[in-house]
Amino acid sequence: MWERARERINDRISDPIWWNDVLQLTKTVLAAVAAWVIAASVLDLPQPFLAPWAALLVVHATVYRTFSKGTQQVAATVAAVLLATAVGETLGLTTWAIAVLLTVALVLGAVPWLGAEATTIATTGLVVLTTGFESDVMLISRLLDTAIGVAVGLVVNLVAWPPLRRHTAAKALDRVDDAIGELLADMAGDLGGRGQDEDVEDWIERTRDIDEDLDHAWALVRQAQESARMNPRRSARSMRDPRQWHELLRRMEQAIADTRSLARTIGAHSAEHTLDSDFARPWVEMLGDAGRAAAAADPSALLSVRRRLEAFTEELRTTERSSEWPVYGAMIINLRNIIDAMDEVAAANPILGRPLRIQIPPGPGAAVR
Repeated sequence: MWERARERINDRISDPIWWNDVLQLTKTVLAAVAAWVIAASVLDLPQPFLAPWAALLVVHATVYRTFSKGTQQVAATVAAVLLATAVGETLGLTTWAIAVLLTVALVLGAVPWLGAEATTIATTGLVVLTTGFESDVMLISRLLDTAIGVAVGLVVNLVAWPPLRRHTAAKALDRVDDAIGELLADMAGDLGGRGQDEDVEDWIERTRDIDEDLDHAWALVRQAQESARMNPRRSARSMRDPRQWHELLRRMEQAIADTRSLARTIGAHSAEHTLDSDFARPWVEMLGDAGRAAAAADPSALLSVRRRLEAFTEELRTTERSSEWPVYGAMIINLRNIIDAMDEVAAANPILGRPLRIQIPPGPGAAVR
């Protein structure tokens, strides 16, 4: 049990995606606490709650979004403070005042420039209205609180290790190509056994799951590209135009499409016929080898399978033509396309080099390997 738990912990603490989340959480808490300390302890403002509130709104996953999205949220917060003060001085703290405040806040939140910050305006305005609006000093204090929170949030996100999502995106790409390789190897194993209809349906369903992972990888690469904008770190330069990453994603798209096509071809054929052993044995072996090479990111092994496939194709041309040739030709083309798509992916993997693996030591009773 200890070894299983240790393995899960090691996988987690070596995962850059998890570390990005931890770093973002730490920076958000740091910004909010620092804003509170400055507003409450250093400047001794009477109601400093807006300082950590504004800091929480400003700290985003990327520096660019901190400025772009944060600007909208800060504008919404300032608008909420001014709105609550105006409504409070006009109507007091009444039911009608709350109704008017929420109505105007939701209308303002629909303005395109504010980025649909209706909830921010409404909640901030409601808090300001219900906690006091009696004097101009209070209004100035709350605007100062907001300014402190904004400034602290910007400084923390810009200075304290500005987020650059390269490792997160690279990990997502690595997971996709591993999943493609594992699926190909499993298909070869199933075909070597029985290759029944339920196997084909499972293969197709797994390609859909990998498609979802690929969509997530695309989103993370776009986020990594955004994280490089306005980022002062030197390593951010390569991510401002990640053409190589886009090419790898397109290649994996092609591999997934051909894998799904291959599964459907096998399924349609196996409904009425079985693969000829002279074709099936070498082809299934090459399919499994290609899958294992893709999962292991071994471009030389993929190239070896490609050569074997070419030789096998030439050999088939010298044999007597069969009625199953169109099916066999489609299976050969699918496998060739998969290999051609995945060889560049394997050559680029890992795209950022081998990360340092962090591990906790084994327990006292663990076997020494």
